Parts: sequence; structure tokens; C-alpha cells
Amino acid sequence: MNTPPSGVSNDHAPHLYEHQAPVEPARPVRAVGSAAAHTTVRLADEFFYLSHDDQTGRPRLFESATAHGLAAALLAELYQEGRVTFEGRHVRVLNASPPKDWLQHLVLDRLVAEPRHTATRTWLSFLATTAYEQVITRMWQLGLLRPEQVGRLWRQRTVYVPTDVNTAAWSWARLSFQLRNYQPLNAFDQTLAGLALHTQLDPILLDGTPLAVRAFLRHQVEQAPPPLRDLLADLGAVVGGAVLSHRTS
Repeated sequence: MNTPPSGVSNDHAPHLYEHQAPVEPARPVRAVGSAAAHTTVRLADEFFYLSHDDQTGRPRLFESATAHGLAAALLAELYQEGRVTFEGRHVRVLNASPPKDWLQHLVLDRLVAEPRHTATRTWLSFLATTAYEQVITRMWQLGLLRPEQVGRLWRQRTVYVPTDVNTAAWSWARLSFQLRNYQPLNAFDQTLAGLALHTQLDPILLDGTPLAVRAFLRHQVEQAPPPLRDLLADLGAVVGGAVLSHRTS
């Protein structure tokens, strides 16, 4: 992946592709300036940092868990913006007015265009097919990531490395410190911790801690608002199924 992709695969849930939603520019204009100038904190960006090494950009999770975690983070961003909510196992649009962020706009347009399909797990699987590339595009556009070729000449691949190690490491350091010291999490970090827990990133995040710390993490996530708990439960179910398939394949 040498350039931020704009295409969408239709291998999964092809019925969701009846509506041609607007897509991001094939080659978006990159923001001028450093990553430090970017002050808006978005859940999907933070989860990307959390699920990748802050120096090398290499993933800490297997591909499906990362993709579904990013998909859930994008839905959670819309929840934070008051555009959607989660009831039981379904997504419900509350406000169809377009968000300022192009990626949030893109996801919301998809939800609005497919009112017949409301199952949260269906949307997690659908969005996971493109979430990784789209979040990378947004972060690259803002100057938060840079592409880097790794591997031998005949087997090279592109990884996206943070442009500012301190910014990339902050979400990991912040969550790890608060949890290890039994400090209550604010609403944003509660959701971020839930994404880590339900993508099975928590054993790495809390490596070396006693069981009480992991119990504290679960307790903090359980304090999230009911709609977010519903979203995270569906994320956990989807990732759990993917992990089982990954281990038996």
C-alpha cells in the first residue's frame, strides 16, 4: 500500500454496496506542518496508535482484530458526535447532518443509505474491510503518519510510521499508567480501554500486572454508557470469532 487507497472491496456483505457513497479523494492533500499542530483527538487515530508500535509502526494485533477495532472506533466517534446510538445489537442514526470530518461523514452516509441493515455486527464487518486504509489516509493527510518500506527488496511492504513518537506513545503510556495505578478513566479513555479489551490487546497493554489491574480495566469499561457497552460487546464477539478462526486455520 504505497498510497492511501480509495477503492472498496465487495467481498463481504455485498448487499451493502447498492448505494454508492462518496469516497475520500484518491490522493488527499496532506496537511502542512507537524503532527504536533494537530490538536483534535479522534478515537480511531488513538486506537491506531495503541495497536501499533510507536517507533516502527508494526502491528501489535493480527490484521482482523485491528480492522474491527478501527471499525468500532469509527462508530464510537459518531456516537461521541451525537450522530448515532446503539440499542441492543443495532445501530440507530440520531442525526444525519454531515460531520466536519470527512471519514465520519463517509461512515454516516453509509449508515443513512442502508436503513434496512442495522445489525451492529454487520456494520463492524462491513466497515472493517476499509477502516484500516481509511484511518491511515486520514492520519497521513494530517501529517501523523509517514509511509516506510520494510523487508527485503523482493518482499518489501509498506508500514506507516508515526511522525512524532511522543504523540504516538501517549495513548499507550496514559492508559497503562492510569490502569496500573487504579485511576478512574474519563469517557474518552474508557472507550479506548474498551477497544483494547475487546480486541484482546489488554494482555500486552497490562503485561506484568497483577490480576487486580485487569479486573480494574474490566470494571472501568463496564462503567461506560449502555450504548457503548453494546457496541463493545459486539466488537468482542466479532473479534473472538475471528481469533478462533485465525487459530484453527
